[in-house]
Amino acid sequence: MEDKNNNSQVAGVAYDSVPDNYLEKRQLKKGAAGWLLLTCLGVSYVISGDFAGWNFGLEQGGFGGLLIATLLMALMYTSMVFGLAELSAAIPTAGGGYGFARRAMGPLGGFLTGSAILVEYAIAPAAIVIFISGYVSELVGLSGPLVYVSFYVVFVGIHLWGAGEALKIMLVITGVAVLALLVFIAGMIPHFDTANLFDIAVNENAAGASAFLPEGWLGVWAAIPFAIWFFLAVEGVPLAAEESKNPAKDMPRGIVYSMLILLAFAALVLFLAPGASSADLMKDHPAPLVGALQHVYGNSAFIAAVVNVLGLAGLIASFFSIIFAYSRQVFALSRAGYFPRWLSLTNTRKTPTYALVVPGLIGLVLSFSNEGDLMINMAVFGATISYILMMLSHIILRIKEPDLARPYRTPGGVVTTSVALFFAVIALISTFLVDSTAALFAGVVYLSMVGYFVLYSRHHLVSKAPEEEFEAIANAEKELKDK
Repeated sequence: MEDKNNNSQVAGVAYDSVPDNYLEKRQLKKGAAGWLLLTCLGVSYVISGDFAGWNFGLEQGGFGGLLIATLLMALMYTSMVFGLAELSAAIPTAGGGYGFARRAMGPLGGFLTGSAILVEYAIAPAAIVIFISGYVSELVGLSGPLVYVSFYVVFVGIHLWGAGEALKIMLVITGVAVLALLVFIAGMIPHFDTANLFDIAVNENAAGASAFLPEGWLGVWAAIPFAIWFFLAVEGVPLAAEESKNPAKDMPRGIVYSMLILLAFAALVLFLAPGASSADLMKDHPAPLVGALQHVYGNSAFIAAVVNVLGLAGLIASFFSIIFAYSRQVFALSRAGYFPRWLSLTNTRKTPTYALVVPGLIGLVLSFSNEGDLMINMAVFGATISYILMMLSHIILRIKEPDLARPYRTPGGVVTTSVALFFAVIALISTFLVDSTAALFAGVVYLSMVGYFVLYSRHHLVSKAPEEEFEAIANAEKELKDK
């Protein structure tokens, strides 16, 4: 039996007929995550940013530049998280941001958002595995392609094993990573000295340059992508909506609690790593927390070795959880026909096999560049586009659908999400200051996906997908009201 719904339901798109069992082959495991696991998921997405990557912002803007950039991005992410908490409770699908934008702005808006998220999530693991290589090198001297391949194979394989098992393993790994941060914080506090924060040489040619802003005010802009690394990917929590126990209650609690934890860790790491060692040492160190401890306690210090071993868990936690995130984004877009449908097929354990493997192969190839800072910039490019579109979705839905059931409402409403939208635009511009070539390359990848939608997939969507059914229900309700 085939679904005969072949008609164009939304201007500019058309739906293909699909077999009645289409969704049966594309099922995720329900009830795998409660609010505690979702909180852990939010932390694990991001926690690698405390262990490596943020420190490149010291080179771009010095401590003062990175501090200002971090405060601005903390405001952006906190505002955005409150908006996403509302959207994820009201529209709980595996598409996350794509589902929100699909409801607010139609198929094109949904695809633009989903593909931007995919740029972020496909590239971020490539950056993280490069940082993992730095920590492994400190431990056993191995680095480069062998490390990259090994980690991708092992952790994609664990995800193929099953969502429930993967999330429980992630909980343990994240707990170890948090322990590593607590050990680091305890070891650094007694040695903190504000003078260490300002030992980067001042660029006398930079406008507004000082010991606080060694690269001047422009350095604040250039530090933004690395300040984002403290929080990047927390917005991925809604991607687990279809696998949560009670999305209306669990999603808001999970994403808000995880953000509060991340804010605390970002502040402590930003001050203590350079403040107890040296900002100049930290600015390009491949394993900054280990380097800071070695500077204070000596290269063979036990505490440095402990944080190196446990710190790997922080990088692994984010690597592991962002693999989960990209697979769910690909799964949702593919299930609805925006990407080739075979990418959404799930195995007997209800995990999306091809959605895990294909982006993993792309990330693995990108990791061979060994340019972690450039991978960050490219990931931030995709992320900030998605933030702009998701916040627009919140604002549009508040206006367009005031009666939409909202189990959770954003404090401050559209004012809050407008703040996030404004700073997301600023952050997008900043990616071109760090490396315009990397940003442009990410832009070309993004536009190629948009081209696929415009030329092909918008003519072959699947009406049975949950995100498309939301639209159909909304249209039916509107028609009833009009009558």
